[in-house]
Amino acid sequence: MVSIVNSFAISGIEGYLVEIETDTIYGQPSISIIGLGDRAIKESSERIQAAIIHEGYEFPKMKIVINLAPGDVKKKGSHFDLGMAIGFLLQSNQFVTKDIELNNFGFIGELSLNGKTRPCSGVLPMAIAARRAGIENIIVPLENAQEACLVSGINVYGFEDLKSIISFLEGNSQAEPITENIRTTSNTNYIFDFSDVKGQDVLIEYIVVAAAGGHNMLMVGTPGCGKSMIAKRIPTILPRMSEKEALEVTKIYSVAGLLKNRGNLITQRPFRAPHHSASLNSLIGGGNNAMPGEVSLAHNGVLFLDEVAEFSKKTLDALRQPIEDKKVTISRVNCTNIYPSNFMFIAAMNPCPCGYYGTSKCKCTDYEVIKYRQKISGPILDRIDIQKYVQPVDFIELTDNKKGVSSKELRERVEKARKIQLLRYKDIKGINCNAQMTPDLIKEYCELENDSKELLRMAYDKYGYSARTFDKFLKVARTFADLDGSPKIRKKDIANVLLSRDLDKEKTRMYTV
Repeated sequence: MVSIVNSFAISGIEGYLVEIETDTIYGQPSISIIGLGDRAIKESSERIQAAIIHEGYEFPKMKIVINLAPGDVKKKGSHFDLGMAIGFLLQSNQFVTKDIELNNFGFIGELSLNGKTRPCSGVLPMAIAARRAGIENIIVPLENAQEACLVSGINVYGFEDLKSIISFLEGNSQAEPITENIRTTSNTNYIFDFSDVKGQDVLIEYIVVAAAGGHNMLMVGTPGCGKSMIAKRIPTILPRMSEKEALEVTKIYSVAGLLKNRGNLITQRPFRAPHHSASLNSLIGGGNNAMPGEVSLAHNGVLFLDEVAEFSKKTLDALRQPIEDKKVTISRVNCTNIYPSNFMFIAAMNPCPCGYYGTSKCKCTDYEVIKYRQKISGPILDRIDIQKYVQPVDFIELTDNKKGVSSKELRERVEKARKIQLLRYKDIKGINCNAQMTPDLIKEYCELENDSKELLRMAYDKYGYSARTFDKFLKVARTFADLDGSPKIRKKDIANVLLSRDLDKEKTRMYTV
């Protein structure tokens, strides 16, 4: 009779149930693992055999066949070791469960050669999959126990070695589910604060608008004017993450193996700033195992591309789908993984190759400037709602010891505007800020007065904006109105929006010279 043990696998950031079927047949003593496993799974046979013998069990003189069902879905990871070892020992009658229903248990964990359990990545989504499948108990390595406990409604048992797990299943030893309260909130104190930023009051106002509406933003300025300094402080004014958002982010980091504090949800919004030499796969996601990239690691947070014009054109153009669809689909021959990528896109660049365009230091020709800026394609610029120049700070303001507006004060304004948006979109799935509005929602909530419409028409005709840019204008104008608590979009909101496209105005001037 075939023994069946429950384990789990991951597709994208979602876990699903895998049944480990084990049988013994006559043949040369060996372990054969089938079910579309990767190399780590194929190598499990050696780890399992060494661990079993080290723990004092026997390896039968028969062929062991292990099937990971469903067999038509590619699986990866070393966390099947524990489930396969349990199935092997059960099938060879080397232990018998007494008062335990084995089909009500799930097993996750890698085994060392001496039978010790080792932590693995992706435990959080697998624990969620166990609860969804109606499995009430899971056994994991002790180091993964706190991470699994983030999922309520399931009993988590943590063990350090295979021998103690077998003893527990046989009823020879007692083990209590881990019930300690580990859902503590991570430290949300940031080391950066907007009070350190001087001489950029106008720019900070547009940063607040971007944060309040979830809008993408491009900052253009000379080296050392404060672009990176400001970008690093944007997470400090974003609204606090809800538990659902925190769980989504934690799942992504768990799958990627980047979860440092396994016992807590990630409650700080992510801030990812990849170098301009980053490859396409590292930014978007992919590779042999189709792992999440920077756009997914920035989910519910900020993706900051400094010196954006230095990124390869192919890499930048690959951002179109994540920015627009809020998800990334990575297809391989045997699988398709979907990773969420709902991030706030912040970019910074110099105005020209030398960085000092518009000053006496700059020796760049207009052709060189145009060629430099053309590294950022029109479709990408269309997806950036706010484009602002960052002016150098005056010496007097730099030497002034007066503090600017703090992140706490700015966050209060942002959260107030976000509450208005959450109430507005409460009955609409997947929409929680103005930047995510669909065309139908724009028509419903972005009605223009006649004078506002005329002002926007003049700008539309002069600069030749695309339909997408026109919709972006309305979304940003809606955010300006929300910050003032206005139910209608006013003429001054449209005027403020038109002042948010500095690069378009500069481009028009350069091309007409």
